[in-house]
Amino acid sequence: MSQSPILDPVKLGLFVNRLESVCEEMGAVLQRAAFSPNIKDRLDFSCAIFDARGELCAQAAHIPVHLGSMAYAMADIVSACEWHSGDMIVVNDPFLGGTHLPDVTVIAPFFDGGGELLAFVVNRAHHADIGASTPGSMPLSKTLAEEGVVIPPTLLVRAGVLDKALLDSWFGDGQHGDFIAQVSANRSGLLRLAEVVSALPVAFDAAVEQLQHYAEGIARRRLADLPKGIYHFTDYMDDDGFGNSHLPIVVSIELANDGVVVDFSGTSAQVAGNINCPLSVAAAAVYYVFRCLMPNEVPVCMGLFRSISLSAPLGCLLNAQRPAAVAAGNVETSMRITDAVLGALAQAVPELIPAASQGSMNNVAMGGAMNSQGGSDTWNYYETIAGGMGAHADGHGLSAVQSHMTNTLNTPVESLEMHYPLRIRRYALRHSSGGTGQFKGGDGVVREFEFLAPTQFTLLTERRSLAPWGLAGGADAVAGRNFLNGQLLPAKVSQSAKAGDVLTIETPGGGGWGG
Repeated sequence: MSQSPILDPVKLGLFVNRLESVCEEMGAVLQRAAFSPNIKDRLDFSCAIFDARGELCAQAAHIPVHLGSMAYAMADIVSACEWHSGDMIVVNDPFLGGTHLPDVTVIAPFFDGGGELLAFVVNRAHHADIGASTPGSMPLSKTLAEEGVVIPPTLLVRAGVLDKALLDSWFGDGQHGDFIAQVSANRSGLLRLAEVVSALPVAFDAAVEQLQHYAEGIARRRLADLPKGIYHFTDYMDDDGFGNSHLPIVVSIELANDGVVVDFSGTSAQVAGNINCPLSVAAAAVYYVFRCLMPNEVPVCMGLFRSISLSAPLGCLLNAQRPAAVAAGNVETSMRITDAVLGALAQAVPELIPAASQGSMNNVAMGGAMNSQGGSDTWNYYETIAGGMGAHADGHGLSAVQSHMTNTLNTPVESLEMHYPLRIRRYALRHSSGGTGQFKGGDGVVREFEFLAPTQFTLLTERRSLAPWGLAGGADAVAGRNFLNGQLLPAKVSQSAKAGDVLTIETPGGGGWGG
């Protein structure tokens, strides 16, 4: 394509904002149509638009680990499927463009009036029950098969008609409200995208190519300002829940004139536990960090990441092979990848990089006690819990927030207690858990659950033995802790509780900055 502008700057800006607005409206429809607290309260979903080749065009400000992994993997999905107007495909396979099984992606193609495939509207949402071996579908697992129903790219909607029998075959006879909400969100996106396309004074693909080129130019200029060199950092996962501990994530980042190379050679081999992840999750963490270095106004599309390449040895923790368990790779390992990349970049631009944030999504999954068939009798619940954000050269870290790869809200106490046999006994700041320094790291939180019925729960947490680090002489934060009835629990555990038992989660703070 010629680099001469097709849309003037004002029209290009309007095009970018209209695409992003389509994604925001898709998210609003999904949130309001969904049944589960995971989607309607915690906002654990993401929406985006891709071009006909599967390259990211626009996204809403939803979940970084969802969107970055989709951006990395959509091209492979697009090329492998046959697309027809009115169809939608569903997929959750981590080794075919997914992240972990609870994150289910629904993809709808967009055709113009002449029948030409122009784009895709896509949403990804977290389902608390995907058929795993334990309630909440975040088990302490050793294989992918234990984590639930694996969905390869499969036709869910054919010529506008939802295949309810297919959902019944996977998850049993039911209403499947959250799947219907995802379909509805895509239908809304298709309608709004049609309005955007019809209002364009030029061909959609030409406008998209100009958008990609514009974002790529901004990214290259910004990256050119970074000090050239090769920067190394090693951080560690606490453990995998099966006896393997202090597992290294090693990164080497080369900042060169023609782009960035991110190499994870030296990282631990994949392990028995479920902290493994597909390469798409590693890509999401890398993309997220470099997006944070870009100007706020830059459009988030694939052009932004074209000058970034990454690699990880096949069979390592960050490029695991089937049938590796991956449930926590998406939520815990992605956070440590972010820490490692930030740690390397802190050597190049220390004034721009914060100390380590809490470094864990503090995953809590629970549900009715197991029946004789090995299933959950009544209910499934899942949430992530906030912690402290790292301090930085311009100020203190925030307390009690989700950081980095998660962008969800907490489950409101009223919603949780209304839907489930649970009572929140305490929900408060964990004072003095942030690292000290010239600027203090943010504090974590204490969240205390009382079980009102027999329950099986699973915890997948990190930064319990290796605390979030400080920078520039700032102190490390306080590591997190988990308790059942006052007795210390491992970072990763699955066990039963009886009515009246109390589960307490104390989340890590953020590291301090400056001595």
